[in-house]
Amino acid sequence: MEARVGVSTHGGVVDGFLQQQQQQPQQQQQPQPQQPVSQIGTVPQLLAGGIAGAFSKTCTAPLARLTILFQVQGMHADAALLSKLSIWREASRIVNEEGFRAFWKGNLVTIAHRLPYTSVNFYVYERYKNLLKSVPGLRSYQGNASADICMYFVGGGLAGITAASATYPLDLIRTRLAAQRSAIYYQGIWHALSTICRDEGFFGLYKGLGATLLGVGPSIAISFSVYETLRSYWHSRRPNDSTVAVSLACGSLSGIASSTATFPLDLVRRRKQLEGVAGRAHVYKTGLFGTFGHIFRSEGLRGLYRGILPEYYKVVPGVGIVFMTYETLKKFLSDGPF
Repeated sequence: MEARVGVSTHGGVVDGFLQQQQQQPQQQQQPQPQQPVSQIGTVPQLLAGGIAGAFSKTCTAPLARLTILFQVQGMHADAALLSKLSIWREASRIVNEEGFRAFWKGNLVTIAHRLPYTSVNFYVYERYKNLLKSVPGLRSYQGNASADICMYFVGGGLAGITAASATYPLDLIRTRLAAQRSAIYYQGIWHALSTICRDEGFFGLYKGLGATLLGVGPSIAISFSVYETLRSYWHSRRPNDSTVAVSLACGSLSGIASSTATFPLDLVRRRKQLEGVAGRAHVYKTGLFGTFGHIFRSEGLRGLYRGILPEYYKVVPGVGIVFMTYETLKKFLSDGPF
């Protein structure tokens, strides 16, 4: 049974890899019955996916915060300042001005976001999948590989949109906490929630949602197709290679491909999330595509990929940590009373 653990918040690298790993037994179990596979129930699978994702994101949180800081610095900084930015300079500034613990600003919200996102995604994916199977015109195609892939994309996309919408306020709060530098406006999760509702209204918690939902489909399609293509090609050329090594390599490359393709949407989302913070004037007074145009005109194509390097740097450790944690928890929970 597949449980999509997330695609939306450019934890997509880690989330997409969990999604691929949880789907693999469904694809590989039948041709290889002689190899025992750890089987766990729905609740343990949710726990394993949620804990693995949270642990991986905690380990890579410093790089994630650097990504966010780079993404949003173009909102209120001039071109001369932006040209001097570097990962090392920004990391040194964080340590000197905010302290080492500041690398994990907003990480508690990320962890709080994990389990409800995973649960909603898992639950609605199964419902959407059953709904699609019940469509009269699709019943005759059940068992067809192309139809199954199409059902996966549609069901996965709808589940991703539903889960992202349901848990989006936590993602927005995480961005605002992580983007704070020396001046602290939000004191924590509950303070941020109440302050945003007071200053910007309830819908202030959903700023940037359009960019998030627009990125769900491409993220799933690119991550899944690149992963499956690379894995099939690798197995055809080197069938005796370690399954773990193949999964890690293909998961990392598919994560890089997905991040590269959808990063501009993620950058626009982050900037829309920070519109009007602490009473600041709105920078982008147009919609999603108007914001794209504004960034492209003022910062160039490079501006749409500001922060992509720390995003790349966290791919391999993020995938490796989540893979090892998830597999370890699966083995542990398969022996438990579930």
